[in-house]
Amino acid sequence: MTRQIELAGKSGARYRYTALEEDRFITPAGANYVIAEVTEEGARVVYAGETDNLANLTWRKALEAARQQYADPKVLTRLNVTRAVREAERADLIEQYHPPMNQENRA
Repeated sequence: MTRQIELAGKSGARYRYTALEEDRFITPAGANYVIAEVTEEGARVVYAGETDNLANLTWRKALEAARQQYADPKVLTRLNVTRAVREAERADLIEQYHPPMNQENRA
């Protein structure tokens, strides 16, 4: 699955994400990521996150949790260098999709 998947935020901004191939080299760069169930109709976002280094695998814990609850979750990524941009994009996607795993983490 190498196609790009477009996600629209609440603001109307559109973001293009690509499936992360876990067995390939992972770029050590800042990125936004979503964990989603991907079908022909698109992606159902179950978690939205961001990291300053995709290669440090901080997304893996959320993926493992998603695998306990969802049939075949995938990690989709979009490289973003600056933290402010990553945080704004993450908030925009959470506002639009209300990912259940983000809602669970609100305490």
